[in-house]
Amino acid sequence: MQPDIEIFLFIDALGWNLTCQTHFLEPWLPERRGIEMQFGYSCTAIPTILSGVQPSQHGHLSFFQFSPQSSPFKKLAGLENLLKPASFWNRGRVRNWLSKLIKYLYGYTGYFQLYQMPWKKLAMMDYCEKRDLFAPHGLDPIENLRDLLDKIKVPFHISDWHLSDEANLEAGCQALRNCCRFLFLYTAGLDGLLHSHIDDMAIIQRKLDWYATKVQALLETGRQMGRQIRMTVFSDHGMTPFTHSVDIQSVIQALGLRFGTDYGVCYDSTMVRFTFLSPEAKDKIHSAMTAFESQGRWLSKEEEIHYGIYREDRLFGDAIFLMNPGIQIIPSDMGVKPLRGMHGYAPEDPYSQATIMSNDHIPDRIHCVADYFSLMKERACNLSSLTL
Repeated sequence: MQPDIEIFLFIDALGWNLTCQTHFLEPWLPERRGIEMQFGYSCTAIPTILSGVQPSQHGHLSFFQFSPQSSPFKKLAGLENLLKPASFWNRGRVRNWLSKLIKYLYGYTGYFQLYQMPWKKLAMMDYCEKRDLFAPHGLDPIENLRDLLDKIKVPFHISDWHLSDEANLEAGCQALRNCCRFLFLYTAGLDGLLHSHIDDMAIIQRKLDWYATKVQALLETGRQMGRQIRMTVFSDHGMTPFTHSVDIQSVIQALGLRFGTDYGVCYDSTMVRFTFLSPEAKDKIHSAMTAFESQGRWLSKEEEIHYGIYREDRLFGDAIFLMNPGIQIIPSDMGVKPLRGMHGYAPEDPYSQATIMSNDHIPDRIHCVADYFSLMKERACNLSSLTL
């Protein structure tokens, strides 16, 4: 196919198992396969998709990382004593409002959310997504998709991640009418839906049917304009149903170690990332974590290298303990209640597998999330040469 227009539609959390189960978009996009997800969360996968490089290079694994020296939040340490009662200030809606206020005061342009990060810990944490990943120089010094498209000067459109799925897909149709040649469309609605309703296929199917009508609208808009569209739909990961939760935090706190003096820790939804500040803390924590070794495992250096998250500077922590698929860490720095669905497990988990589908051949070299960028770059450059 020699297309006039390239459309890449990113549907967050569209897993390969769900794609196969529902035959999603099969009549329109018959070329399809499962894709190995990038180890981590959406905040890990998105910079990988937009740059083609892994967390070991772009530095985004989870939003927060223990780093007292570089923490921009030192001035917020005293808020724990002021924001009383804690039960009110730790409510989701209140935290969301505080997140918006801090984002504004700090001038952050990327996605920012406090989640349930304790105030006393926040003062020792750094945050990875201070800049808008989709904007020019959003991943400096690494080139992102916007930098590439600006450089090759092909008429393009990139979705505004702040907007709803409805708004972004309608903006995509309008971009076609405005003669854009390369479209990167972003939708996040399915991710939120699966977190809450992974066990309700009726609700999920309605959302997939809605996406299908929007994809057909994009293709029809191109047809009406007499343009040949190559449509590629892809995702970053799937979603794993909840089985049960574990309380690792209480076990670690009972050791009598001092956070920030003996150790640092980030409790994500599916993994714990430890920084050891004393030999005693390392020994005690490793001993305590044996209680959870039937429900998870320590990642080896070889696994970190394989998953693209190994760094000599140990930015992501000295040691990472990953839970088995379906098990959530509750409470965590992300939340105090389990969600019906979660991602962020090992890429080998069948539920974790991502999806790519197209109305044209998908090159054999596209087998993991990091490969999307090279495909987009190749096809955008082809359009540029045609334009020239």
